[in-house]
Amino acid sequence: MTESVPAAPAPPTVGDALRFAFGTLSVLPVAVRRWDRPAARGGMLAAPLVGVVVGAVAAGVGTGLTVLGASPLLAAVGTVAAPAVLTRGLHLDGLADAADGLGSGRPAEDALRIMKQSDIGPFGVLTLVLVLLTQTAALASCFADSRAYGATAAVLAAVLGRTAMTLACRAGVPAARPGGLGAAVAGAVPPRAALALGLAGVLLAAAVGLPFGGLSALRTAAAATLGLLAAEALLRRCVHRFDGVTGDVFGALCETGATAVLLVLALR
Repeated sequence: MTESVPAAPAPPTVGDALRFAFGTLSVLPVAVRRWDRPAARGGMLAAPLVGVVVGAVAAGVGTGLTVLGASPLLAAVGTVAAPAVLTRGLHLDGLADAADGLGSGRPAEDALRIMKQSDIGPFGVLTLVLVLLTQTAALASCFADSRAYGATAAVLAAVLGRTAMTLACRAGVPAARPGGLGAAVAGAVPPRAALALGLAGVLLAAAVGLPFGGLSALRTAAAATLGLLAAEALLRRCVHRFDGVTGDVFGALCETGATAVLLVLALR
């Protein structure tokens, strides 16, 4: 008797990809209807679009505060808070957990167990404080330059932080454990598609820098490049230490990339 071969999953629609992206990377009330590899591939390719929405909201909060007379520092606080609210602090939590795992110096299995614990250790607390302070100070500097420059910085950081997540989903990057978001998306994105998206992010950054004149286009392109490189360096370290990626690692990559982008943009 001939055994039947299971049918291959149907290609995901644009709606499937967007639902996966927004349903897993934001708190927007979007139902994820498909949790298979094709949907994961489409969803992570759409991750930068989540950054566009999150960044636009953050930029709107910061700009609105300056219109109401708030100082650049207060506007920066609001801009940093908005993405945390829109993700329930998911990426910040991942950053803290990854820092605890890396800082523990334990073997991969023990480090992963530390990352799954609900509490945050000293490495995680210190990393969160430094990253949030850096993001706030950098955005305050950008808003002090102009409302438009501060808003642009917020959007670029959000988009490129999530582009770093897409790059980390490329084929060849393994999952550290079988369950969770990390296992669902690890290796799901073709390397060429990931590279193309990264290059598109750098070109987009250069384009939005043009209206600010001078060397701004070069600065925004450099910020995008260094942000993605910083996230890539962290990715390699995590794969080496944890034998792969987890959902926490993806959150850490997003925050690391975004912070590096903001830091370069603040040096205006």
